[in-house]
Amino acid sequence: MNHGKGFKTYRQILIFFLCAFFMSACGEEEELEEFVVPFSGQEGQAPANNGQASWEGGRDGQEELAAIEEEDGDASQDAPAPSEEMPDSQPESAVGDTPEESGILSVTISAVGDVTLGNHREQTYGSSFREAYDKAEDAGYFFANVKDIFEADDMTIVNLEGPLTLSEEFREGQIYSIKGDPEYVDILTMGSVEAAAMGNNHRLDYGEQGSEDTVAALEEAGIPYAFDDRVGVYEVKGVRIGFVAVNEFSFGSVVERYLKDGIAKLKEEGAQLVIACCHWGEERMEEPEDYQKTLGRKCIDWGADLVLGHHPHVLQGIDLYQGKYIVYSLGNFCFGANRNPDDKDTMIFQQTFTLGESGMMEAGEARVIPCSISSISSRNDFRPTPAQGGEYTRILERINGLSEEYHVKADEDGVLGQTGG
Repeated sequence: MNHGKGFKTYRQILIFFLCAFFMSACGEEEELEEFVVPFSGQEGQAPANNGQASWEGGRDGQEELAAIEEEDGDASQDAPAPSEEMPDSQPESAVGDTPEESGILSVTISAVGDVTLGNHREQTYGSSFREAYDKAEDAGYFFANVKDIFEADDMTIVNLEGPLTLSEEFREGQIYSIKGDPEYVDILTMGSVEAAAMGNNHRLDYGEQGSEDTVAALEEAGIPYAFDDRVGVYEVKGVRIGFVAVNEFSFGSVVERYLKDGIAKLKEEGAQLVIACCHWGEERMEEPEDYQKTLGRKCIDWGADLVLGHHPHVLQGIDLYQGKYIVYSLGNFCFGANRNPDDKDTMIFQQTFTLGESGMMEAGEARVIPCSISSISSRNDFRPTPAQGGEYTRILERINGLSEEYHVKADEDGVLGQTGG
């Protein structure tokens, strides 16, 4: 993991030591219960899992049939070079100029959708995520084409969908049980990913053991996580960024308690910026369900500064409510459970927040970076890559079309703004 994002200028180093001096003068901060990772890489402790949620009555299983459908076997066993259609090299930074140039403290967050580091149980080895990992012999292979973007921000958060475990005890009745090895956590650290939402319908594919193994892998790597009543905190530049993550898809409105209580807990314990991650919606549907819209706005009313959605496996629109963004679906990103999905469009959502006079972070510029989940078009090589040329324009126009009803539009540089209406 790159922990040097907060030290890009000598000015930032000076600010850090000044903050450290004043904090030490005021006494040590009371230790929190949630798993906290400061930018220095120090590890906190995760609390015991007090949220015992039942999976009965959920929508798991059938909904995955379309999104994780087994291929017809035409994927090549001998994978071509990853760079055959798209270059590995990307611009050094996709983040625009920040207010730091004028001395204002700011943090930039990047968010992406479903990250499945592994295979589903029925997949064969050929052209699978596992084969790609073994052939690459380099955990940095998967995020190589977006690493420059993630290194240039202050925090990157993903939806980690599927456990990292060696357990073979998969969940009965689950059509597609997904998992990867615990060592795959290095893919996140090598890709400059700092936070993981685990509130999704695949967390328990290999039972509580699979979930616990995933938590252990993330903690060892210094990556904060959240699901149900477990909240996560990442600290960078002295700013505490808190996040909650829930599986509305399976649990329905029950998750409102986790969201409301989690947001309140984070704010009470000093989070200056709060993100709500919601696993919701219907497979392959570009239009959000009515309850997505209702719940997203409730999150903001409860105090969230940004709402990030995933689960539909396709892009959905971006809403702006009370000056805060709701991203209804970020789509797939690095998705190992399907070797060749029809829809490879995805995006990176970025937003910069600045420190206001109240001591809380205030919403600033937001943008989208159109991407493909693969660096080649013929199949999924599990290497998300920023789109270029006509593909960039096409995906950007798609995002704008999906966001039109919310009066949100991105300009040619991907910067979001509100239209009339």
